[in-house]
Amino acid sequence: MDRGTERGAPPSRGAGNGAADGPAATGRVPLAVVVVDRDGMVSHWSRGASRLFGAAKEEAIGRSAADLLPVSGALAEQDTPPYGMYAAYDGLGPDLESSLDGGLSYPAAGRARLTVPGADRVDVLWWAYPLVGPGRERLLVLAADAGALRRDLDLDEGTVAVERIAPAFALHTDFPGAEELARRLPEILPSMSVGESARIVAQILELGYPVMEFSQNDRVPVTPDWGVPRRAERRARRELAARAAAEGLPLPQDVLDEGEDLEYVAVRERLEFLNEVSGRIGTSLDLSRTIVEVSRAVVPRFTDVAGTYLREQVVAGEGFPDGVPDTTTMWHRVALEHTDEPGRWDDVVPVGEAMPFPAHTPFFQCMTTGEPVLVPRISEQMGHAIASQFEKRDIRPLITGRSMLVVPLKARNVVLGFMILLRHPERVEFNDMDRVTGAELAARAGLVLDNARMYTFQESVAETLQDSMLPHIPPRMAGCDIATRYLPGTLLGRVGGDWFDSVKLPGARTALVVGDVMGHGLNSAAMMGQLRTAVQTMAALDLPPAQLLRNLDDLAQRLGDTYLATCLYAVYDPIASELHIANAGHIPPVIVRAGDGRSELLDLPTGAPIGVGGVPFEAVRVRVAPGDRLLMCTDGLVEVRGEDIGVGLATLTESAAHPAASMDDACDAIIRALNTRGGRKDDVALLMARLNGIEPDDVAEWRISPDPVEAGRARAVVREQLHDWGLGRLADGAELMVSELVTNAVRHSHSRPVELRLVRGDSLLCEVDDDDHDLPNLSSAGPTDEQGRGLRVVSTLAREWGASRTKAGKTVWFELTLPRR
Repeated sequence: MDRGTERGAPPSRGAGNGAADGPAATGRVPLAVVVVDRDGMVSHWSRGASRLFGAAKEEAIGRSAADLLPVSGALAEQDTPPYGMYAAYDGLGPDLESSLDGGLSYPAAGRARLTVPGADRVDVLWWAYPLVGPGRERLLVLAADAGALRRDLDLDEGTVAVERIAPAFALHTDFPGAEELARRLPEILPSMSVGESARIVAQILELGYPVMEFSQNDRVPVTPDWGVPRRAERRARRELAARAAAEGLPLPQDVLDEGEDLEYVAVRERLEFLNEVSGRIGTSLDLSRTIVEVSRAVVPRFTDVAGTYLREQVVAGEGFPDGVPDTTTMWHRVALEHTDEPGRWDDVVPVGEAMPFPAHTPFFQCMTTGEPVLVPRISEQMGHAIASQFEKRDIRPLITGRSMLVVPLKARNVVLGFMILLRHPERVEFNDMDRVTGAELAARAGLVLDNARMYTFQESVAETLQDSMLPHIPPRMAGCDIATRYLPGTLLGRVGGDWFDSVKLPGARTALVVGDVMGHGLNSAAMMGQLRTAVQTMAALDLPPAQLLRNLDDLAQRLGDTYLATCLYAVYDPIASELHIANAGHIPPVIVRAGDGRSELLDLPTGAPIGVGGVPFEAVRVRVAPGDRLLMCTDGLVEVRGEDIGVGLATLTESAAHPAASMDDACDAIIRALNTRGGRKDDVALLMARLNGIEPDDVAEWRISPDPVEAGRARAVVREQLHDWGLGRLADGAELMVSELVTNAVRHSHSRPVELRLVRGDSLLCEVDDDDHDLPNLSSAGPTDEQGRGLRVVSTLAREWGASRTKAGKTVWFELTLPRR
């Protein structure tokens, strides 16, 4: 836009600039902007306002807005408008007067005749938008010269094509609060789309003064009633129609035409409103967000207050509500939007409250019949009846005298909730057409809410399934401390297939596992559960890492060729200070060395993902030292769309090296470091293990020949070792249980010597190995039976016990709690 236009010359027809260009734009005219504060004084007076109203900015700021917008008064009945028909109010009108003095809290628009000093009376179009939220500003008034608009559009008299206009803002505005106004523009122009608001905001910050943009495709949030005759003329036509009906005469054609035109305009207005609302709700499947969208879609254009109530099962994300609501049904107030002063409703009807509704209320009638209920005005008596259910809170001042429409939120013929719509006493009452519009609005909103409810329910089922499958890992295992974290993804269907696990193995070893089933949702979560169970089972068989992954790959092939997963499986031997690791397409683990604090990614053979089939896996052994930390995670932590995964791995490696007060603090620090980059969509599984090791002095081993007399030697060496460790109080119980296990091992051993091991750590671990692959079972021994009591003794005296197969045979073990020092 050139400087000539900026100084006031109206752009030519079809002119445009920047975002305003496009097939919809047909022209622009300058627009005056006046901002009124809460005292009714002018706080902003644009250059366009100075041109249109004849007062300089210095004269206007701080003065009463009503004084600066002088009106010549309503046109006399004999006056003939120079073109077209006037709006409902020919002067400043009670609509703008009410807006200026704060009497209206909803947008209004109209047409006025202003007397400007030194000029003729000017025909002006105006819009008034109440400003909501904190701050001194109360009202935004936009105005344009109707004559200039008519000249620019080259309209004939009486045309109504100019109904389709959209007030917009040009850029480089001189309004000091332009950025704040731009931020709040979607609130004060509530029916404009997000894209349209963004375009207007962009213009505010670049050009220089407000303009009015008109087109054949856009519509204004509040449109002056240009095509409707004046009230006096409409009243005369109604009287003429009444006389004609009383005398049995045919109606004049202009009266018939007016009825048809008015009906067409009203229906078109309702359809446009419903289409706009449909486009603004249901933008996501998040139930909370959908609730807010539904409430905000109708305020302030259709109503001034909108309270949304949902049944308890819907709010909880449970299954579809059963049965017809009754007086015991609990309804949760999930949203409340209004145009009153901030905080007026918060204490009386807070969001989140749950309550039933008595049978005598219109709300009960709506929710039981599933039909809208219209109350033209809430009387004192009805206001008292409604307020009686609010203990110690007087709601009557908020509702008495207002028009109310209660509409049901239904889906599949079941009432999910309802909306209470209220209009201020100064606003026109709800009518039958509003009832139909509200019912259609509620029907669309009900479907959207039900979609969100079903998604929330399915997501809740998936999350419950996933939570039940994620293990509760003890923080301490033999020779290591463990900390874990799980974060759900941010994608739709964010439940995924990430998991971690730890399994106790013979020889005081621990298996550490992290896996990731590709995809999201119930199928991935179910597949994750199957693979995790399979890993636990095969780990209990003490399969080597490479063989375990191979068997897991075979299982995935049998489950179906659509499943793929990555997996990292490590076995930590705290006595040998060694990790035995195999990788199936997973990101490598990080090792943090205790000696110098250096961290590095372990260089492992990557392998193919589980489910590819026919690919060998290779395991490597890594020496570790006491205090080293092993970090295993899924790619959701390090992978961000549009960014090389190497960046995330580098950040992971660096953050893992930072010292922390505890394992939990270390995990939290890593999560914070990786999440601050933004863009994370996938779920995350994180497992950190501090490899403390077990000192040689805390391990005692003996080889016992397969001879029954050796059980006595086993009892003796165990008693002696426990006394050397200062654990003499455990000697009696440990000696008895060792005797039973060694006796069983000697009896079932084939040729290899029995191995007995004691490990002192957080508990006392005793293991007995033999070369028999049959696992022992608890049995019930009778009074005369000579066998079958050994494992019963062990299960009674031990804190924990178990048996597992090994490559050479089996291991039977038990643990005892160490006495407090």
